[in-house]
Parts: sequence; structure tokens; C-alpha cells
Amino acid sequence: MAQIRIENLRKDFGSFTAVQSSSFTIEDGEFFMLLGPSGCGKTTTLRMMAGLELPTAGEIYIDGEEVSQKRARERDIAFVFQMFALYPHMTVGKNISYPLRSQGMPKAEVKRKVSEVARILGIEGILNSPVGGLSGGDRQRVALGRAIVREPKAFFMDEPLGALDAEFREHMAEELRALHDRMGATTVYVTHDQLEAMQMGDKIVVMNHGVVEQFGKPQDIYDWPATTFAAGFIGSPPMNLLPFDGSVAPGATDVAFGTSRLAVPESREPGKGALVLGVRPEHVRLDDTSDYRARVTAVEYLGTTQIVTLRVDHGEIKARIPSTTRVQEGESTGIALDARKLTLFDAESGRALRSAANEKVLFHG
Repeated sequence: MAQIRIENLRKDFGSFTAVQSSSFTIEDGEFFMLLGPSGCGKTTTLRMMAGLELPTAGEIYIDGEEVSQKRARERDIAFVFQMFALYPHMTVGKNISYPLRSQGMPKAEVKRKVSEVARILGIEGILNSPVGGLSGGDRQRVALGRAIVREPKAFFMDEPLGALDAEFREHMAEELRALHDRMGATTVYVTHDQLEAMQMGDKIVVMNHGVVEQFGKPQDIYDWPATTFAAGFIGSPPMNLLPFDGSVAPGATDVAFGTSRLAVPESREPGKGALVLGVRPEHVRLDDTSDYRARVTAVEYLGTTQIVTLRVDHGEIKARIPSTTRVQEGESTGIALDARKLTLFDAESGRALRSAANEKVLFHG
């Protein structure tokens, strides 16, 4: 397996820039997620890494070798597509063995490798079956088997679970992560599903309009988003973002928020003018002793928890609280925010102001 390093990668299609000066490193053996909405440049980035698209500028290193102008077959990688791309006239075994047979590998060695891959994927019983009659999950296993059998330096996967129904997709995500852990493979995985990215990834790159907004461990991105886009894209419900006019000086531990003052983590970077306060729903609590007031506009029951929507002077805020807490639409309540978990953003740039609490925030550029 191999480390993959991307330096100032760019892709233009005529006057349209799909990927803008992206840089990040995927360590050997990581399960790495490229995450973002449709059209953000994540698939284009993956295709450049795989050699299916040539970059306009920038460099791609796989296992220390610069490969940005090499063809896909020269990069020793395996690509798994969303729509499986299997040969319908072949059996499962022949689909898996095809890459080895095309290389002229001896039949005995091909048989051994196919049997080992089938055992890993739990498909020994269908090796002689035609792929046309298989379920979506089994076809996905066959596609994975065809990639695994080559023992490449890295696996590239473009939304491989996107065609599956929700329940089976979650099951296959668990299987895929377990398979990765057994093999220790370097895997790069494209998805628009932030829950899938958080569940499976060791590291995540969050992309938007061709730009890397943030990269890092899932928990770091969730706890300390680097931009308002990352804050709003990650989480369900996403982070509350409340705009306000104010200022914060280096070393400040609270900010003027309407008629109240809210405690915040100690800032190491000044902010002035239009700012945005960010707080996750689980870090908002109802507190009648607080002078920061809100009106309940909606209550959504979710079993062990409930999502309460509150109207405040600066907009709307959601709180995730225990379902045992009694709350009714229309009532007035005080709310308190966990100061240790707040993030302040510059409204114009969308970037988070650094603080003592969020030193792990990683920005692009």
C-alpha cells in the first residue's frame, strides 16, 4: 500500500474550474473520504488521482512517485465505480479473475487468489453463478473482489454504495470498513453522505465549489469546523449559525450578543464587524435562569432525544435535548450555550477565528 500526496492540484474544463489548487496527504493505510455536495469537485479529484483525468496543474504522488501525467494502468491502483461495471456474460469467478488472466498469470495462481478473495468477501458459494441474477449487495462484493484480487497500491471508490437501499447501504458500509481494516489498504472514497463519511473515514476532506474547505479527523471537523460551509454541511441537524455585529479581541473570553454577553473560548485572532456564532444543537440547553430568551416554534420527537426549534433575536436555533424534558410549542424559555463548544466565524470570509479550544482546525490555503 502507499501514501498519496496531492500538491496544488487544479482542473479546468474550458473557462470552468472544477478543482482549485487542492493540497492534502493521505497516509499509508488510511481510509480517506472526499466529501461534499454534487458538483463540488470530489469525483474530478478522484479521477485525476486515478489517471482517468489529467490535471491542468499540480502534482500527484503515489508511494513517492510523481504520477500526474501517467495513465491509469501505470499507477497500480484499483477503481470501484458506483454502477459496478461488471461483465454480464461472465460468472462471478471469471469477473473477479479477469484482471489476473489478462496479465497472463498462471491458472493455479489465479485460482488461489480468487478463492482467497471470495473467502474474504463471503461469496465462495456463488463463484460459478452469472452476475446478472445477483442482488445489488452481491454485485458490489464482486466489484470489490475484482479490485482486491490485483493487490494494488491503493483503492479508489466513487460512491460505491450509492445504488443500494438505505438499510443495506449501512450494512455494506460496515462490511467495507471491516474489510479495509483486515487488509490495511490505502483507500480513497468519494461520497456526498456526511453520515457515511463520519462512520467510515479516518480522515475527511470537505470540498465545495472545487475548494478544500477543511481536512482532518471526523471528530475534529465536527467539533471545530474551519468554515461556515463545513459547519453547515456536517451534522444532522447542522451547526446553528447566528449572524451578529460585534467585535472580539485576542484574549477575549466573551462577546456582546444583543442585550446579553456570551462566554466563548479564548480567542487568539481578532474579529470585527459582521461575525457568525456557531454552536451544535447538543450544546444548547434550556435554562429558565438565563437572560438569553427564546420562543419554542417546533418540537421534533426522535425517541431518546428531541429537536427543539427556538426563535431568538438573531434568527433560529435548534437544540437537541433529552425527550424526557417537557417543552411545548409557543412557550418562552431561557437558553444557555456551552462556551467550550462555540465557534466564531468571520462573516465575510466564512473562516473560523482561531481559539485556544480549536487549534486542530485545518484550513485550505
